[in-house]
Formats: sequence, C-alpha cells, structure tokens
Amino acid sequence: MTDWSRLSHAYGSAEDIPALLARIASERGSGPWDDLWSALCHQGSVYSASFAALPWLADMAENEDRGQAVNALGLAGAIMAGAGQPHGAGDVRTRYPAEIATLLASVNRRLRTAADRTEYIHLLESMLAFEGVAGWSEDLAWGIGNEEYEISCPECETDLFIVLGERGFFCTGEDYALSDGAVETRPLRPASPTSLEGIGSRLHGIALTDGQHEIAHVLTHVFGNATCPDCETDFSVADRVSAR
Repeated sequence: MTDWSRLSHAYGSAEDIPALLARIASERGSGPWDDLWSALCHQGSVYSASFAALPWLADMAENEDRGQAVNALGLAGAIMAGAGQPHGAGDVRTRYPAEIATLLASVNRRLRTAADRTEYIHLLESMLAFEGVAGWSEDLAWGIGNEEYEISCPECETDLFIVLGERGFFCTGEDYALSDGAVETRPLRPASPTSLEGIGSRLHGIALTDGQHEIAHVLTHVFGNATCPDCETDFSVADRVSAR
C-alpha cells in the first residue's frame, strides 16, 4: 500500500493524489487529468509521487475507455521520459518492470488504432519513453506536432527554425510565422528511406506499418539534412535536435 503522505509532487505533499485518482476513475473530461499532470509532471519535472503512480497508470492504460487509456499512456510516458532526473524514487526501471512492460504493450496496441495524427505522435513518443530511448522520448512529439524545431547552427550558432509541415520543409533564421514578406530559406534534404539507420529507420518503419504515411514522410526530413542560410553549413537535423 502506497503511503502517499511520504511522497511529494510539484506542490508539496502527495497525500491528495488518491482523491485525485479516484476523481479520474469516476469522472470523464480533461479537468482531473490536467490536475494530475500538473502535480506529477509539472513542465516536464517529475517527483517521487510521479513514479508511485505508475501502477495505477498501467491499470488505467488497459481501460476499455480509449480516452482514459490514452491519457494514462501520455502521462506515464512523460513521467518515464524524466526518469533520469533527480526525483528520489530510486531506479524506477528496476522497481516497476512489470508496470513498464504493461504500458509498453498497451501503447503498441493503441498505436495501431490511433484516432488522429496528434494522438499517434504522442503515443509514439510514449513508446520511446517506456523503452528508455533518451532524447527522442521528449523531442519527437514537440517538433512534429508543432511542425518545427528550434535549433542552432553547429558552425555559426545562429538560431534556426526547422520547418516541417503545411508551410513546407525548410530551414530559416527568420521568424517566418510572423513575417508578411519573403524570408530567406533553404530547403531541407530528406533522407532516402533506404538510407535511414538506427532510431530514424525504426520510427519510419513503424509509421509505415501503421499506415501513417504522412508521419513517415516528415520523419525522412527530421532524419535528413539542412543548410544554414547564414553560413551555408550543411548539418544533420536530428543531430542538432539531439544537441539542444
């Protein structure tokens, strides 16, 4: 039995968590989930109570209500992405192996039937967090979901936008979203699917298998190359995202 009063979250003692979990189990809607996120994964920070919630989140991930399950997987993924932070919960992968295995199995099932693009991206990111893939378990959804990464040039250190989506696929040092006129850009050079390696190849293959062809196309750009408009240096997009 978890003694929540001995644990902490973003606002202090975690003794209020059982009541919040009970609310989520009995209610529908985003409000209680927002409160739980705020307490257990506040702006990406995690706490001793965050990991104590993993057994409950693993059970909720098996819920027949898809919304409840997806919320649980998203929060659990965000918590596990922060497992390397100081949090006072010890070696969480050794402490909660069964729960993490349940969460990973559940997220893989849910990926195949994702309701939309946004849900798919976040589930894919949670999958990486449960597997312990550093970096991309925090950066994948942000860039693809927002259709841009903010990075710096490895040579001149100019701040750059890597744009991925409706506006095109390009690199620019200008605030393209607020500009009324033309901005200086350089087109991204996507990787050939056959040349992808490592995590890029794996994510691309998963997206294709799941029928997420648009996501697979974006991933060839994330794991492709760009040119800095200021100094004309060529660089790997994924390397610069990882270096942030």
